[in-house]
Amino acid sequence: MGEVNPALIQDIEHRPKLAAPQAEGIPLIDLASLTGYSPSDGGAVAASTAAEWLVAEIGDACKKWGFFAVVNHGVAVEKRARIEREAREFFGQGLEEKKKVRRDEKKVLGYYETEHTKNVRDWQQVFDFTVQEPTLVPASLEDGEGGVTEWINQWPDYPPGLREACEEYAGELKKLAYKLMGLTTQSLGLPANRFDEFFEDQTSFVRLNHYPPCPAPHLALGVGRHKGLGPLTILAQDDVGWLEVKRKSDGEWVQVKPIPSAFIINVGDIIQVWSNEKYESVEHRVTVNSEKGRFSIPFFFIQPHYTMVQLPKELTDEHNPPKYRPYNWGKFLVTRKASNFKKLDVENLQIHHFRT
Repeated sequence: MGEVNPALIQDIEHRPKLAAPQAEGIPLIDLASLTGYSPSDGGAVAASTAAEWLVAEIGDACKKWGFFAVVNHGVAVEKRARIEREAREFFGQGLEEKKKVRRDEKKVLGYYETEHTKNVRDWQQVFDFTVQEPTLVPASLEDGEGGVTEWINQWPDYPPGLREACEEYAGELKKLAYKLMGLTTQSLGLPANRFDEFFEDQTSFVRLNHYPPCPAPHLALGVGRHKGLGPLTILAQDDVGWLEVKRKSDGEWVQVKPIPSAFIINVGDIIQVWSNEKYESVEHRVTVNSEKGRFSIPFFFIQPHYTMVQLPKELTDEHNPPKYRPYNWGKFLVTRKASNFKKLDVENLQIHHFRT
């Protein structure tokens, strides 16, 4: 990616500390007692005591951190290993090969190497694909303008096994996402399947991330500070780590230590709205180093484009009025996607713009 240019340099107050403290205390939750969950079974779990314990643990983690790790999650080890292997093969190619499936403002899925976060370029290469194909989104950014368009995945010829590995992995992660969504929903005092209808035509997507060695890790970030846009993100990170979370208790940036075979979960903006800020979408970022590249794979579990995001009526009363105006998820999504391809003069769209 060459020498660091000014577009990659973070403002002084946002530059990383090369010796950030470890995030002691991020909850590690064992899902071994959880049975299969599907939208049709009402979120059944093995034993009621185990279910209550998991719900309480996840609720506590969402309140205190907005992040937690899960083990014994049921995702096949070989499927995770395969997609990681295929991702390394893909990013190991020359730039010209990767650019054959490069994203642009019309083809918004595929490879990209000049994405911006908070209007500063990230030190990363990405490959995006949607879980449901085609994925339907609004055809226009403008309020009041109807019509939909289709997002279609771009698959490279090499490595030849990338598409199959990605599709298998996405299927596994979707099952895990439903389980976690059910537990999180229960922790809000709602039935486990309360939000299942919001994921029938989901806009969920997966991102393969590659962070090459950076000659100036004290100036740039792999991904700048940001919050999750959707309800839940499920992150697989390698043993290099370098994910940092802004600790709620003191605002300190702390590193999340990689745990073998675990997934890191964070609640995003949608949960913040659905919970009326009982659970907060917490800022996080990715640092880089000058010696070793890093890989990670986030799965973004997200509702359909036609969803109006708002506090559920069951949680709304005179003591808990909505803190956000309803907003259309699809319009929000395509507006944010458009900002990936150019540096803006103002802050891109955030949920705080809809706060009452």
